[in-house]
Amino acid sequence: MPLRIVVLTKPVPDPAAAAERLGADGRLDRAASPAVINGNDEYTLEASLKLVEAHGGEVTLLSMAPPSGLETMRKGLAMGAHRGVLVTDPALAGSDQGSTIQVLAAALRGLEYDLVLAGFDTSDGVGGVVGAAIASLLKLPYLSSAAKIEPDPDAGTVRVRRISPTGFDLLEAPMPALIVGTQLLGEPRYPSLKGIMAARSKEVVTKSLADLELDAKVVGGAASRSKVTGTTKPPARGATTVVRGTPEEGAKAIADLLASRRLI
Repeated sequence: MPLRIVVLTKPVPDPAAAAERLGADGRLDRAASPAVINGNDEYTLEASLKLVEAHGGEVTLLSMAPPSGLETMRKGLAMGAHRGVLVTDPALAGSDQGSTIQVLAAALRGLEYDLVLAGFDTSDGVGGVVGAAIASLLKLPYLSSAAKIEPDPDAGTVRVRRISPTGFDLLEAPMPALIVGTQLLGEPRYPSLKGIMAARSKEVVTKSLADLELDAKVVGGAASRSKVTGTTKPPARGATTVVRGTPEEGAKAIADLLASRRLI
């Protein structure tokens, strides 16, 4: 039985580009650096591609982003995803995590899937709550911190090897289910030239808030529950001491420093 997988992806400022900066309104200036697919989302995308290679099926990308998010989504399509859904609307500018959760959940209600995969967190927000909250809204089984994903399409179940403080847990749930992945799922592949060419013709459906039957008064920037009231630079780094020599000399220098401060 083929698998239908939806992967949540988010365009984020390229961490390898110039340092992120805030605009006059306190929001992240996304025009200051090129956008890329969030790194943790690429790991879950890689896992989804391997799953459909093993079991058959299709991978759909789902993003909430400005219209420029289409270009970022093309990389995921070039990696091997089959189609994309981009939710974009001017009213979504300045959305907080609550709005993001509501919008993505509404978009998922219009899709058919066996699994929804999400990255552990995003490099621009580092909240790590979107996947769990969507699962709660849609009443889906939630399997977190996945290092390995093993679906059984014939039985309609999925098993996840989850990282835990003491090692690993084995979780099993009926499908459809939502899984938050980790980097242990495997290094993302690089798009091939053939994949890049094919991505140009793959279907991307664009949806607005009206298409999702959502009111801009309850989601988006106008409904944001948080805002930046001010920013300050971190204090300058203090003086440092570099210890050169053997490991034993380094250990003694550290011990002496801690002792001088009455920490040992």
